[in-house]
Amino acid sequence: MTAPAIPTALPDDKTLLELEEKFDPEMRFRPSVPPATQIIKWLLVALSCFHYYTAGFGLLQEVTHRGVHLAFVLGLIFLVFSASKKAQAEPVAHSWASPGGVPLVDWLLGLACAASVLYIPMVFSDLAFRVGNPSNVDVLFGSVLIITLLEATRRSMGWPLPLIAIGFSIYALAGPMFPGLLKHAGASWSQLVNHQYLTSQGIYGVAVGVVATYVFHFVLFGVMATRIGLGQLFLDMASSVAGRYAGGPAKVSVFGSAMFGMLSGSSVANAVTVGSLTIPAMIRVGYKREFAGAVEAAASTGGQITPPVLGAAAFLMVEFLNVSYQTIIAAAIVPAFMHFFGVFMQVHFEAKRHGLRGLTDEEMPKLRESLRQRWPTLIPLVLMIWILVSGRTPYLAAFVGITSCAIVGLSTLMQGNTARNWGLLAVLHGILVAMAFVDWGTQTEWIRLGLFAAGGLVLGAAALLGGVRGRIGYPVIGEALETGAKYALAVGAAAATVGLVIGVVTLTGVGFKVSYIITSAAQSISQVLSVIVPAGLASQQGMTLFAALVMTGMVCILMGCGIPTTANYIIMVTVAAPTLVQLGVEPLVAHFFVFYYGVLADITPPVALAAYAAAGMAGGDPFKTGNTAFRLGLAKVLVPFVFVFSPSLLLVAKGFTWYDFAVTFTGCVLGITVLAAALSRFALVEMSRWEQALCVLAALLLIAPGLTPTLLGAALCVPMLLRQITAWRAAQRGLAPA
Repeated sequence: MTAPAIPTALPDDKTLLELEEKFDPEMRFRPSVPPATQIIKWLLVALSCFHYYTAGFGLLQEVTHRGVHLAFVLGLIFLVFSASKKAQAEPVAHSWASPGGVPLVDWLLGLACAASVLYIPMVFSDLAFRVGNPSNVDVLFGSVLIITLLEATRRSMGWPLPLIAIGFSIYALAGPMFPGLLKHAGASWSQLVNHQYLTSQGIYGVAVGVVATYVFHFVLFGVMATRIGLGQLFLDMASSVAGRYAGGPAKVSVFGSAMFGMLSGSSVANAVTVGSLTIPAMIRVGYKREFAGAVEAAASTGGQITPPVLGAAAFLMVEFLNVSYQTIIAAAIVPAFMHFFGVFMQVHFEAKRHGLRGLTDEEMPKLRESLRQRWPTLIPLVLMIWILVSGRTPYLAAFVGITSCAIVGLSTLMQGNTARNWGLLAVLHGILVAMAFVDWGTQTEWIRLGLFAAGGLVLGAAALLGGVRGRIGYPVIGEALETGAKYALAVGAAAATVGLVIGVVTLTGVGFKVSYIITSAAQSISQVLSVIVPAGLASQQGMTLFAALVMTGMVCILMGCGIPTTANYIIMVTVAAPTLVQLGVEPLVAHFFVFYYGVLADITPPVALAAYAAAGMAGGDPFKTGNTAFRLGLAKVLVPFVFVFSPSLLLVAKGFTWYDFAVTFTGCVLGITVLAAALSRFALVEMSRWEQALCVLAALLLIAPGLTPTLLGAALCVPMLLRQITAWRAAQRGLAPA
């Protein structure tokens, strides 16, 4: 009896959205009825249009831009997120106490929150005379914003991040009550509100600015690119490259998640989108449910570290470090490769160990047909990367990418494109390139608007008079604008709440105190290590740095158990990264270390959102799935230590040399391969315990920077390889291995 075919097409957009709402708490929106449904929809579309317009035609004044963004985001959260799970499950009905199914108190909270946000842009010209001496009205509006912000964050993300912000606020208010080094003079409520609300050190700080200026646009680009079919093309390409080999669907999961990660910086969104196709296929060919979910979860977390569209933390790095986005992209390339390579090798050895098959020709998509239908969907990504590497702003690149997605979607068909379709595609992209690359001097904004209007007229005339149709319609564009704004609500609230934490750090100076505590503890640990580690193998300073890295990594993982990657990164950069810089680590490298360990939290139990989403789709045990995903992602645990001690791995770090890079890169590739074999208990044949132990030790030496440990690690692999080859040859001859 022939096995049923494995599906090769992604579910439709509605099904994918339902899956994300099911598995991602940040996407669990309350149901509503008219008129609330229409009001919420158009407010979300207006939010997307605001960001799209400002990305292409000029940002507003900084405080106004951030204020409009926050007013939309926080106000909408009260309309789209219920106050509790119980309220979420209650029947929806329109009444005077619940207009459109949304309780009246939520409408009032949303309006109060939006008004308190917009108060700052309205009085901004007078703030210079009031900062440090807030009026009663300032304190009132600031208090309303702080309270409603914490509630909005709780609704959209849960309790952990608001509790952290409340804890920091209590520390600021009760400074004299704390012991020893943590003691400080303390602040009154009006002083705290002044710092958090009236200055750029708190709620209106860098985090909100980055989300409002960069992150929102790339989230919207990812949604648009998926709607026109680029995600499906990537999965078809991944299936064609890796599907036919042993354990094919799992390898498709790794390749597909890597390519889909170029579009989306969300681990859960990647797991749901790619996993809807790859997880059932992995189970079908024989992988255990927990392993199938773990593969997808581990691979999907790479989406936040995969250029060109990284997670929100990458854009924060641009602001914190004052470097170009191109620098961040270049630095992320090799570590991202190491992550996916590590997952791929474990998948390969696991498949070989259990004799799992690849996909048959009938089960694989036809790449030539997929390319013929979908190759135009590559144009937006190529254009966006081109603009990014040319040195223009990331938000202009996102604007061009979003516009190109709309052009491709509205002017080309899945098949049977006519000369009119191709002509329209060429003309509209010609106008778009002129908008992006030609500098019109002081009239740039107005000329861009004119070109944009001309392109709109050409597109409208082609549709109305020429009968040109595309692969998607205008309703899909509207749905993408609505969905993109929904995706950005939780991260917008998180950025503002993290601003409260940063505000306390800058107000009290606690960051320097924590840095001193970590440094002192690391020095004590290094003195213990100096007794154990042979002299000459590591310096005292190196062991101190190693201890500080271990402590920082552990705190990142623990913090990440309750808060999202972006918030984790900001807090740890504020508190812990200065410690690493004091110990001689380059700032770019220190930030990447914190960033990578924050991302790791998505697959680290007990709270591993990507692993739990994948486990839900696979029907496996969430905790086992999380543990297995952590094992598969061990390369991401080790590689940050490598680029701290050998920064050449980041390509753009100071002191880069091709020799250091070649030695470190080769050692990492070999070490990750050997470690994957040890964790899978298989290389050419089943491994014995002594081979596993030898491989783990060899892997640590291979991954350690420097030629000497790399050669020592390679030498340790020789006995294992000889035994594996002998046993494999015996198995080939049908004999029992020695």
